[in-house]
Amino acid sequence: MKHLNLESLGWDSWFAEQARLRCDSTASVARVAAVDREQLLLLSVTGTFRAKLSGKYLYDSVSTAELPCVGDWVCVIKAEADHFGQVHGILERKTCLRRKAIGESVKYQMIAANVDVVIIVQSCHFDFNLKRLERYLVMVRDGGATPYILLSKTDLVSTDVLAEQLDQIIQAGIDAPVMTLSNVTKEGIDNLESVLSPGKTYCFVGSSGVGKSTLINGLVGRQVLETGAVSESGEGRHTTVRRELFVLENGVMVIDNPGMREIGVLGAEEGVDEIYSDICELLLRCRFSDCTHTKEPGCAVLKALETGELDAERYDNFIKLKSESERSQMSPAEKRKKDRGFTRLIKSVKKDLED
Repeated sequence: MKHLNLESLGWDSWFAEQARLRCDSTASVARVAAVDREQLLLLSVTGTFRAKLSGKYLYDSVSTAELPCVGDWVCVIKAEADHFGQVHGILERKTCLRRKAIGESVKYQMIAANVDVVIIVQSCHFDFNLKRLERYLVMVRDGGATPYILLSKTDLVSTDVLAEQLDQIIQAGIDAPVMTLSNVTKEGIDNLESVLSPGKTYCFVGSSGVGKSTLINGLVGRQVLETGAVSESGEGRHTTVRRELFVLENGVMVIDNPGMREIGVLGAEEGVDEIYSDICELLLRCRFSDCTHTKEPGCAVLKALETGELDAERYDNFIKLKSESERSQMSPAEKRKKDRGFTRLIKSVKKDLED
């Protein structure tokens, strides 16, 4: 790896101001490349080294979301003779990638921080799922990063299947750039590499087995990530066990991620509204401001569904994500009240249909 400087790791004047406010004068700054339980792998102008969190920092942290994750900038103190540095603080995140923690707990799980572009990878062969794709897009937009879509394993499907999937993305109103790639034939690799810029951070996300690690190995130019053999169905086997940031020879930074089974959204109203901006515009065209979009006259949503202007599945996914995001911020009492109101609405709609 060539000599690193802070700018080549994504540092700018914005982070410099954060460091002035949050770091002690005896501390230096470094970027988190990986998190291994109680230890951090850090990147700095001196190279890579390991560090631990100070006891005070751990004590003062209210939630796990406040602990360093891959991509974060941290304040660290390390003497030349020390094997480990000690992290005393974390700089404010310019962007982040987060999801609802698995289970009933209303908590965030941080995936990565200070990411410029998130590349959502779906396999054309077994993994293509429009609803899941929209969930990823909401998560990315909500955190402030720019989303790209990468359809992988194009060598395993016909050109007609690929064309149909691309058309589905267009018809769904998704405006994120879409790329296609085969790790086997290398078709599409030049297009991907043209998107990657030195000094920028790119995070690859997607289900297990879609080829993220194989792709990153190809970009790095050596086997830095373990990959599993592809099964007879064309589905790769999950091998990535931790998130890690790599600096390529050309200065591009990439983050690999373990496959995600669940993509829960939490307080992501802005992300939902941005991805479904077409539906939000329809809501404003309803005759009544308190329209429930179930039976009211002059409802723009119902009219769009009837004429085919609005796809029913896309609208259903919008409602689910909107409800999930709003519900995550409610108190237990508010959730019970909302559930009772929703049950009454369902009964009312069923009664109208029976009549």
